[in-house]
Amino acid sequence: MTVPLPRGADPAAPRLADIAEQARVSEATVSRVLNGKAGVAAATRHKVLAALDVLGYERPVRLRRKSNGLVGLLIPELTNPIFPAFAQVIEQALAGHGYTPVLCTQTPGGATEDELVEQLEERGVTGIVFLSGLHADASADPARYLRLAARGVPFVLINGYNEHVSAPFVSPDDRAAAGMAVRHLAELGHERIGLAIGPTRYVPSRRKEEGFRAALAALGFADDCEQVIQRTLFTVEGGHAAGGALLDRGCTGIVCGSDPMALGVIRAARERGLRVPEDVSVVGFDDSPLIPFTDPPLTTVRQPVRAMATAAVGALLEAVGGNPVERTEFVFQPELVVRGSTAQAPRIP
Repeated sequence: MTVPLPRGADPAAPRLADIAEQARVSEATVSRVLNGKAGVAAATRHKVLAALDVLGYERPVRLRRKSNGLVGLLIPELTNPIFPAFAQVIEQALAGHGYTPVLCTQTPGGATEDELVEQLEERGVTGIVFLSGLHADASADPARYLRLAARGVPFVLINGYNEHVSAPFVSPDDRAAAGMAVRHLAELGHERIGLAIGPTRYVPSRRKEEGFRAALAALGFADDCEQVIQRTLFTVEGGHAAGGALLDRGCTGIVCGSDPMALGVIRAARERGLRVPEDVSVVGFDDSPLIPFTDPPLTTVRQPVRAMATAAVGALLEAVGGNPVERTEFVFQPELVVRGSTAQAPRIP
């Protein structure tokens, strides 16, 4: 069996040996898989095919999986690393079931969500996954999803909820996320805790604010709650603006609605000559892959991305198979990940 070499590879390299070493199986097993022979366990066959992909070899035509259909994945943008993280897991889950994902992103001035949905329907998609779409915006008309359902297109919605849409929703527990961040800062001795959050028309923002208020009330810190909430954009720039305002109001601990916002708060603190975490503690939300490598490593509340994405794909495929899940919200518990951006509250002279 001759396996095509990847570009730039050494023609003298032992091909079967490379694949066998990568897959940790024998060369005879690799040969059986590549020649389509029986007698190889499914898990072993998968390891060999994965080794082919990792090493950059093309799969033989007979081993290329035929797609069960196209599934659209709509995400707001790619600049916030949590969206590519979700997209990667969703695409892996879909591919594992034989579906080909079609990634659609929205950019300022580009195609709208409705236009992207129309384009996906024209291509005959089997279903659609919406991530942080208009379903998360309480001011948006939910009729677009009702019309989509009426046309028989299965869909699932992640990070957002609308009681008027009969579809499966998948969300983290945003209220619990804000609460655990507040309690963490309070345990460190912070008494003036602020919240940098997005606009209240977004369901995740509203829920985080509710959790924040409830946690402050339980701690007896709710007297001037409105003064320590700053609503802005879920971006570094938004966090920078909100952080500046909250620091000027004396906050020594700040809870943020996203990791990019938290990075903006840290920038605002440093511009004021404040140290993180010695003078100001900052907590983010999401825990996308690069967050552990920030300076300082960011304490954050982790979205259970893999569990949420897998559940979303499962719910979608149930609908595709003729067993749609009624209007249900699957709520997943987040996890506080403590790193270097939070510490004991500074002593007041």
